[in-house]
Amino acid sequence: MRFDVFTLFPEPFNPYLETSILQRARASGLVEVALHDIRSFTTDRHHVTDDMPYGGGGGMVMKPEPLFAAVESVLGSPPACPVVLLTPQGRIFNQQRALQLVLEPRIALVCGRYEGFDERIREHLATEELSIGDYVLTGGELPALVVIDAVARLIPGVLGDPDGAMDDSHASGLLEYPQYTRPAEFRGWPVPEVLLSGDHGRIARWRREQALLRTRQKRPDLLDRARLTPKDLKFLAGLEPGAGEPSPDQDREA
Repeated sequence: MRFDVFTLFPEPFNPYLETSILQRARASGLVEVALHDIRSFTTDRHHVTDDMPYGGGGGMVMKPEPLFAAVESVLGSPPACPVVLLTPQGRIFNQQRALQLVLEPRIALVCGRYEGFDERIREHLATEELSIGDYVLTGGELPALVVIDAVARLIPGVLGDPDGAMDDSHASGLLEYPQYTRPAEFRGWPVPEVLLSGDHGRIARWRREQALLRTRQKRPDLLDRARLTPKDLKFLAGLEPGAGEPSPDQDREA
């Protein structure tokens, strides 16, 4: 899968892309990330990529000419793959959208800067807009890395465990169950006995029930959208009132 990133600041990308799982995915050819400096597609001597907004107001706006030239030079006209603007105005990026994007062989990610994009970029170049949260960053570079990371780890072969991504929080609509590793007891806190039992059926049931409990405790809103089985619903219905709810101490620590 290939990601084409259009940015005014390519420097932050390589340190992260050359680390751990993404580095191995790129080395093995499963993931390709091409960085395109928008300034390289300007035609003036000062490489101007932004200008003052018509109608007045603070800040600068990214110009359409260099961005159209950059995307169309790399991807053709019209572009032959999704062109995603990373902007606070976009819909929230989530696991479901990552699962959809991983089906694309190629994605273009356009990083905003300054006050935003000339509206003609939104209307005539982008195919969608994504945001990683309801807050504002200084640019779209961090959101682009978030999208690359979240999508790339869904590609078969990128993670060592072929089913690893499917157990993650949000992959099934629930938060992930608790995880433990050695030692079996630490400072008097033992690992749950069921995980040491070797009974894979019991372990699977425990993990599912713990995922339900954890989701009810931390993100009960997700239960309305999760894919719940009749056994899940029966388990939730059988919980005592308040089970899985944060304790007063947890509320104070949050």
